[in-house]
Amino acid sequence: MNVHESEKLAGMLVSLGYTKTEDMKFADVIVFNTCSIRDGVDQKIMGNIGATKKLKKNKPSLVIAVCGCMTQADGASEKVSEKFPFVDIIFGTHNIHLFKEYLLKHKDSKKKIRDVWEKEKGIFETVEMLRDNLFSNAWVNINYGCNNFCSYCIVPYVRGRERSRSPEDIIVEVKGLINDGYKYITLLGQNVNSYGNDFEDKSINFAYLLKTLNELEGDFRLKFMTSHPKDLSEDLIKVIAEGDKISKYIHLPIQSGNNKVLREMNRKYTREHYLCLIDMIRKYMPDAYISTDIIVGFPGETEDEFLDTKDIIEKVRYDGVFAFMYSRRKGTVADKMENQVDEDTKKDRIHRLLQVSKSITKDKNKELVGKKLNVIAVKNTEDGFETMSDSGKTIFVENTDLNVNNFYTVEITRFTKNKLFATLTKGE
Repeated sequence: MNVHESEKLAGMLVSLGYTKTEDMKFADVIVFNTCSIRDGVDQKIMGNIGATKKLKKNKPSLVIAVCGCMTQADGASEKVSEKFPFVDIIFGTHNIHLFKEYLLKHKDSKKKIRDVWEKEKGIFETVEMLRDNLFSNAWVNINYGCNNFCSYCIVPYVRGRERSRSPEDIIVEVKGLINDGYKYITLLGQNVNSYGNDFEDKSINFAYLLKTLNELEGDFRLKFMTSHPKDLSEDLIKVIAEGDKISKYIHLPIQSGNNKVLREMNRKYTREHYLCLIDMIRKYMPDAYISTDIIVGFPGETEDEFLDTKDIIEKVRYDGVFAFMYSRRKGTVADKMENQVDEDTKKDRIHRLLQVSKSITKDKNKELVGKKLNVIAVKNTEDGFETMSDSGKTIFVENTDLNVNNFYTVEITRFTKNKLFATLTKGE
């Protein structure tokens, strides 16, 4: 989400005649688009902003702007303004579309601007964009905000309530991306499964949107993130399974494998329900790539409760696990909970969790030998032609010259500790 919003910020700057520079010493405008998901991120952001003080002193005309989730949090914009008086423009997540207006106003008046909206005010479609074009992947927002209020998460407080874009606007944007040659189109939302919940017409939901986009003409693949287990339906799983242009990759965060911890996290599902969803996914898509997010060291988490999470990893055998140590966020329910877990215990648990995950990944790579996968060609390397699967796996195709950004079907032939190797299938 932050990467995509940075593309919008860059697009607005390009529309004013600016070009990107890799060296901040030559910059006329520096924009910090901040995250606030973990405390360590906040500290890093503060350090990076502080490092521009010398640049501003040497070049007074330099414009420094700070925006995003951190500035949207209660009291944060005031803190940034007080700690870094050389920052010129401060705004939040709800009014990113006004950045160009703020920049022009500041350059004209030389006055500092701080404008953080307390509440979301709908969806604003008319924003320029400078896409990074990473492996021909384009991000497309389908909804904004979150209504879930997981007890550890700051997102609903800084992103606002859920608002869905109209299917017509999304279709127009996706058609344009297909015509521009983008091969992967990733649909974004804090919870894509809740798309359309705010519409009067309840037939317009995420399953409808995916099915409609899958029917568009062109050579492309649809991906999406992130899915919330409480809203994942059988109808949606069927649409994914049947869609020839929809990647068979589902990122389904469980966060914990223990029901007591899940209740305290306010996740609104049980371990048993989650495992039923996994069974349903594999019923319709036996070879689906499934990844997850996990938080270790949630307040009060006992060793036995942690072992339930470890057990879930062993039962599901995820293709990818993104594990994080719980980080306190001011303003969330979990921050006020007693029995905060100490850092050494968190580190020990995440290490043990990742060791299990790495072992499963090795076994899964072994199981891939002989399987056929859809890939996109990225670049030629010493190991072979680097390609990327729909699930994001890097696969090296040996003894073959491919056309960059074209799709191919390959057969996995072998694997080493960290790499997968393949050959083109017959007819490619």
